[in-house]
Amino acid sequence: MKSIRVDCYAGYRGDQRPLRFTLGAQMYQVMETEDQWYSPGAVHFRVQAGDGNTYILRHDENEDAWTLEGFRKGT
Repeated sequence: MKSIRVDCYAGYRGDQRPLRFTLGAQMYQVMETEDQWYSPGAVHFRVQAGDGNTYILRHDENEDAWTLEGFRKGT
């Protein structure tokens, strides 16, 4: 798990879905949210970024912290 900075669309529930995220010095635009699922205390998002790769982002709702949980290189 790697900590990241995430900018979100904030609707009626607060941070509802990621719009862009920063890993190190690189910012990535979220082009599509492919999937979203819940686990106790967290929400997971599988997103396609502007670089063509797929990332799994996890939002710990209790800590209000985001982590990178997975990565798949685009084809």
